[in-house]
Amino acid sequence: MSTGAADEGAWVLGVDSGGSGLRVALGWQQADVGASPRPAGSVTCAEPVRTNASGIDPAHMAEQLVPAVRTLLAEAEAEFEPGSGMPAAAGARRGPGPRIAAACVGAAGMATLGDGLRAELPGLLAREFRVRRLALAADAVTAYAGALGEQPGAVVAAGTGMIAMGSDLATWRRADGWGHLLGDCGSGAWIGRAGLEAAMRAHDGRAGGSTALRDRAETVFGVPLSGLPGRLYPRTDRPAVLASFAPEVARCAERDHVAAGILRAAAREIAASAVAVCPSGDTTRPSGSEGTVCSSSGGEVLDEGLRGVRGGTPVRVAFTGGLFAMGEPLLGPLRAELAEQLPQARVVEATGGPLDGALLLAGRLATGGVALPPDPALLRLTDAPGTA
Repeated sequence: MSTGAADEGAWVLGVDSGGSGLRVALGWQQADVGASPRPAGSVTCAEPVRTNASGIDPAHMAEQLVPAVRTLLAEAEAEFEPGSGMPAAAGARRGPGPRIAAACVGAAGMATLGDGLRAELPGLLAREFRVRRLALAADAVTAYAGALGEQPGAVVAAGTGMIAMGSDLATWRRADGWGHLLGDCGSGAWIGRAGLEAAMRAHDGRAGGSTALRDRAETVFGVPLSGLPGRLYPRTDRPAVLASFAPEVARCAERDHVAAGILRAAAREIAASAVAVCPSGDTTRPSGSEGTVCSSSGGEVLDEGLRGVRGGTPVRVAFTGGLFAMGEPLLGPLRAELAEQLPQARVVEATGGPLDGALLLAGRLATGGVALPPDPALLRLTDAPGTA
């Protein structure tokens, strides 16, 4: 691969592995330390990387990752001409295969299930693509980098699950992300499960039920609802099935007080997680201190009615992920909770997602260093073997 002179830049690789599959992006990082990588292409593998008794399966990731990267390099070689600002991926060079200067692999479960990836991926990427530097990150960290870059603050990433991460650029704080059985409070799975419980209560004639949610559950899952446990419990994708009902809760919220109450409770949990991870001394807790800047992705802005708050040194807090595309039924209560729990908050847009964050971290590795704090489980930085 021809990367040009050392002061021109380098190819970098970003990877995002999660419940919806594996996404891989190639970018060109200019030598300017402050510049972000320029995307050159991406590939999506729909099959999620498997987990087994030992954790995330590195061999299964490699089966998808290596062909995807080769495809991206071949496309870059064909598409980017001299003078475009990005050199051909292979050019006229012969001998060893193309080099990617730095890579970042972000994966759901990296913190607790990533030992195999940490052991195998540095050598794999060095052999296949001569990667010199590698970051292995929890997907919450790449979500943080995608939303806020390398600034102090906090990010709540919510979709099927929910996790909050905060940093003062010296340490990390984590709240939730413990899965649908032990946590993920306020997530899509949490909302969907609460909605289905209300539907089952109405089915039984118990207090706290919702006939509107019962009717939607019968439509979505079929009747009788007494058969729902037999359909749900054997499935390995139970969190996703539960989360699939969350939009139905939102649709019912305007006319059904039980559904509206579920979304208010979800908003309370989401705001509480943001409060828990905000860097100490930088945000206003209910007892009072300084303020935050909060942001949202998903096409909706949360800051209406929260602008112009008093004083404090703002620290960004981003709300990112598919859950926030639910819109006003969730965002309205979330604004109210932020006003209560973070009374000095104002809201801005998040700048990107986990794949953007992975590419950004790879670019920073290629040009000198990462400002976000390293951590053995959350963000491990390595010099890949055999690349000197």
